[in-house]
Amino acid sequence: MSQADELKNRIESKKLSLQAKIKELQADTEATSREQVQKLQSKLDSLTESAKGGWDNMSDAVASKLNEWLKDD
Repeated sequence: MSQADELKNRIESKKLSLQAKIKELQADTEATSREQVQKLQSKLDSLTESAKGGWDNMSDAVASKLNEWLKDD
């Protein structure tokens, strides 16, 4: 498995995890939950923007940014 494939798999896993967390929080009606949903959705939007060039055309700068995204919790 190449480094790009490994990064893609890690990104997809975290993306699914965030989406599940968003669904869980959306079921909660507290204001803090809504704020957390907005924060998580912002993270997903950031991922979408970073990966918009596709996995096959990923530069080192984009890969670095995605690795930082994975670290950010």
